[in-house]
Amino acid sequence: MKLIPVILSGGAGTRLWPVSRELHPKPFIRLADGQSLLQKSFLRAIALPGAVEVLTVTNRNLFFKTADEYRETGPIPVPLGFILESEGRNTAPAIAAAALTIHQTYGPDAVMLFLTADHLIADFTAFSEAVATAIELALRGKVATFGIKPEAPETGYGYIEASGHDVLRFVEKPDLATAQAYVDSGKYLWNSGMFCMTAQTAMTELGEYAPAVLKAVDESLKVSRRVEGAGQYQIELDAATFAKAESISIDYALMEKTHHAAVVSCSIGWSDIGSWNALGDLIKPDANGNSVKAEAFMHDVKNCYIQGEDRIIAAVGIENLIIIDTPDALLVADKNHSQDVKQIVGQLKKIDHEAYKLHRTVHRPWGTYTVLEEGTNFKMKRIVVKPGASLSLQMHYHRSEHWIVVDGMAKVVNGDQDLLIATNESTYIPAGHKHRLENPGKVDLVMIEVQSGSYLGEDDIVRFEDNYGRV
Repeated sequence: MKLIPVILSGGAGTRLWPVSRELHPKPFIRLADGQSLLQKSFLRAIALPGAVEVLTVTNRNLFFKTADEYRETGPIPVPLGFILESEGRNTAPAIAAAALTIHQTYGPDAVMLFLTADHLIADFTAFSEAVATAIELALRGKVATFGIKPEAPETGYGYIEASGHDVLRFVEKPDLATAQAYVDSGKYLWNSGMFCMTAQTAMTELGEYAPAVLKAVDESLKVSRRVEGAGQYQIELDAATFAKAESISIDYALMEKTHHAAVVSCSIGWSDIGSWNALGDLIKPDANGNSVKAEAFMHDVKNCYIQGEDRIIAAVGIENLIIIDTPDALLVADKNHSQDVKQIVGQLKKIDHEAYKLHRTVHRPWGTYTVLEEGTNFKMKRIVVKPGASLSLQMHYHRSEHWIVVDGMAKVVNGDQDLLIATNESTYIPAGHKHRLENPGKVDLVMIEVQSGSYLGEDDIVRFEDNYGRV
């Protein structure tokens, strides 16, 4: 039996703004122990007996960050695969892409375990036992899902009505009274969004109930670019053909229609961390019911969740609030309205404000940049380039740049010049000049970049060569 855990990493996590952003989504949120939700999911996957590969389906803009997160966890005992989407099309196309890839690589009997990248599972032993049961069901031709024994009448989850392993029906998110009735009956489970099936079962069932999705994804895979090497491969799905796949969840496309659905009832310490309330519950409260992840000073404060990064947070005479402080955005919300944070993200997106998409510190394949200050016709950045990494050979039409090396050594292409720039040295790059920055050393290269010009948007860039396939 070959087991391939598949991590689906496509959620935006808009209810966890301002920490979660479009290009730093929920799976990358770090918990109190320093690990991200994505890293925890990955570590669970590689620890499962029989796993021969971990396949991740994610946005192509998040590939390098995802790979870095995995490398941070330590030695990786299995090969890694990545299917990179140009845009999210929900879970059915993602699962179809994984099934087609695994079927071709490992054959029809390979067992696929679809895991979420942004959920928390506290009891690995119970999880491993539930997976073993799901594998048994999958090998019998079932499409197995994991049903969580409910601990409270949650209205933010879908439910599964079950009798043993038999799925009687799937139920949408209920109101509070209905959820309480479900819990009281003992017949209902939370729908976890995790699945287990063989590659052949996935192909057969999708072919019957979602043939257009399967066909569109198959056509996309046939013309997609595949790169292999160093114990991993990546498939960048062709954007034009993948866009033809209907954006639909696996629940609607398959689970609510198939006659082969089965459920594994389990108690595994599961949470989808769907709001700041859920994240705050992971931190032990003080005597006044406050959960704090910050340098906070409080007076007459009760039942609050406070999180911050770089500065002191002071709170006086408040109750039942969520306070989340980041370098470029502050959230203050009533706990009873924690699900409504996504409304703010919608407002920011409507006016195309960068705060819905980016943090002040932005991760790139070669390192990071942090916007220190910006104003009319100027912007200052702190740039960190990893050892051996290189930015693209590029040019800007509307801005010039002044680079000052703070730490390390920079190898620079500036027009027709090749330069080595040491600490406390600098170079000026006029608009229209081809240029490139590389770190030839063994420690991080730290630079200050001062941009000046009539337009300073990140889209004013023409790439000529790139090590990361972005040309």
